[in-house]
Amino acid sequence: MRFIRLVLACWGCWLFGVALAQAPFPAKPVNIIVPFPPGGAADQPSRLFSQAMNSVWKQSSVVITRPGAGGAIGASAVANAVPDGHTLLATNPSLLILPEADRLFGRTPAFDRSQFVPLGLLVADPVVLVVKADAPWKTYQEFVADARANPDKITYGSSGAYSASHLPIEMLANAAGMKLRHISYSGGGPAILAVLGGHIGVTASSPSAISAHIKSGALRPLVGTGAKRIASLPDVPTAVELGYKDAEFYIWIGLFAPAATPEAVVQTLRSDIQKGVTMDNGFNQSMVKLGAVPDYRPAAAFEEFLNKDAERIKATLQRIGKVD
Repeated sequence: MRFIRLVLACWGCWLFGVALAQAPFPAKPVNIIVPFPPGGAADQPSRLFSQAMNSVWKQSSVVITRPGAGGAIGASAVANAVPDGHTLLATNPSLLILPEADRLFGRTPAFDRSQFVPLGLLVADPVVLVVKADAPWKTYQEFVADARANPDKITYGSSGAYSASHLPIEMLANAAGMKLRHISYSGGGPAILAVLGGHIGVTASSPSAISAHIKSGALRPLVGTGAKRIASLPDVPTAVELGYKDAEFYIWIGLFAPAATPEAVVQTLRSDIQKGVTMDNGFNQSMVKLGAVPDYRPAAAFEEFLNKDAERIKATLQRIGKVD
């Protein structure tokens, strides 16, 4: 009897897999889970992407925010969702950071990158290191020289330990041989306000989050962390061009499906996503208006990007060590 139940269970799993593989996609609305609060850097591109996909899928795509635990709650929800392509994850480097941080502390990760299959990269924003307009440093070279001469004296703010503003500043510091003093805030916004108020020396943020302050003359950009200069800030050099090649970092937004999603559905998703973000350039134009840097890459190129980013992030976390 036990053997019969086992056979029936296996048969049921096989039938379920066949049904998923043969069902037309999409057969119902597609839920795009953003594991962060509404209005953030991941939320806005995801909503623009959702709008672009409505005409491709002929089904509604719905952005659902599932914030909590730095992105772990929403990511775990997608990892455990029915793998039929109708529940996707739109997330940022936290997908790589959180599991490594858990391992650093000897904890079992809430999720792992292996539980997802990459579909496409939407955005890859380098961050910009900024100081108050009346700060003594006119260039990044001046900042580096001062920081080297005065180790642990210059303060910088981030949105929290191992966050997307903490890691790039530590990368910059390590590449240039600087020692800066870290002050953690509840988010990127408070860190920017702290610089504007003269409470800390420097912070790092995406171009879209600080462009208004730069245009108004309140903040001075010193350096970017991308491989090339930001189009909206053509006079700001990159760390890479200044010789700091280990300081490349991006706040990227990418799309993922649960790892068990049938291959046919994965291929359809990848093809449809490429159509949605490239067919009329509306997505890219909308992203540029937001001040973001659209950087669509199909799955293979995105996978290569993720591998390189994972190496950089792991090395940086190990250098930083445990931060409570």
